[in-house]
Order: sequence, then structure tokens, then C-alpha cells
Amino acid sequence: MERIAKVRDRNAQDIELLIVDDDSRDGTVELITSRIETWLRLIVRTDDRGLSSAVLEGFRQATGDVLVCMDADLSHPPEAIPVMLQRLQEGADLVVGSRYVPGGTTAGDSGVLRWLNSRIATVLARPLTSIRDPMSGFFALSRATYASGRDFSPIGYKIGLELIVKCRCQRVVEVPIHFDQRKFGESKLNLKQRLLYLQHLRRLYMFRYGV
Repeated sequence: MERIAKVRDRNAQDIELLIVDDDSRDGTVELITSRIETWLRLIVRTDDRGLSSAVLEGFRQATGDVLVCMDADLSHPPEAIPVMLQRLQEGADLVVGSRYVPGGTTAGDSGVLRWLNSRIATVLARPLTSIRDPMSGFFALSRATYASGRDFSPIGYKIGLELIVKCRCQRVVEVPIHFDQRKFGESKLNLKQRLLYLQHLRRLYMFRYGV
């Protein structure tokens, strides 16, 4: 919140921050409701869970004409938002904060297994998009582009890939970011999520190619 506030003030941008909480009961509600910023909103869901559906709920309730998705664990740098918005103004359909384009970096040693997971997932997504970091959860698109999509049915947590395909994004631009190590929490990349990703890819292949 503090870093986004600095970006908002430094660039004189009317940024609205929505935090979607799946009834975590971890102190998030108390923290957010103690704040006085009018540009900060909390959405608590008690009947549904999951990152992808949380993103879609945030997009539905957002009031701006540009939508930005990012993780709350400080792995994504809010300071990249102005550059992402600029690329949208220059004609991009969707802008991705990318670890794998020149200038992009990843903090620390993520391990061979995690690197291999990312590489395999990227190759499997190649028939859907040619970008280098389709697994990124940090992206921006206009409300008009989002509204043009249909039949959203994401499973797992790769909502960006869902939007690229179902909003029929032709020009997807990547901007380099530094992907930092999370400050709190732990990765949700387990065997179940890997299997859900394969199921998600199957749905997207069928949507695009009919097979």
C-alpha cells in the first residue's frame, strides 16, 4: 500500500487499490479498515476462493478505465505500473511485467525445479502466446479489452493467460521487472496446481482451436 501510494503521488495518477481477500482471517480486514485513504477498498469473499476468480471479482468492482493485476506479497514492483500504462497508451492490448525479457531479473536462487516448472509451463503455452513470461501474474489491460472477453472459466491461478486468449489480445507487450522474493506467505505451486494448469490449457486450446 505504501509503495503504491508513492507511485500514485509521484506520477499524479488516479490509482484505485482494491484488495480482494478470500476470508483469510489473518488480520487483513482489520489492517485495511484502519486506513483512511479513500482510494483504498477491501473486498472480502466468503463464498468463493481462488486467485483467478478473485482477480475477476476485483476487475468487476474496479471503477477505472485501466485494470492492473498484481500479487500482494511484494514480489511484483508497483514502480513498474507507470511504464505498463504507457505501453497501453502506445497501443498494446495487454502489458505483462516480465522476468524473462532483457532487463528482467529474479531475486535469489529460485531452484532448478522451480526454473524447470516455469520453462515447461511456458513451452506448453506457446501455441497460445509467444511472450516469454506467460506465467506472470503482473499485467495491465484496458477495461474495454477486458469487456471484449467472453466465457471466462479460469481454474488454478494463471488468469493472465486466460485473458490473453479470451480477450483475443493481438499485441501483448512485455516490460522488464525485478521479480522479488515474497516477504510473507509461501508458494501455492503444488501438484494440484500443476494438474489444474494442464486442465486450464486444455480449455484454452479448445476455445481457440476447437480441439
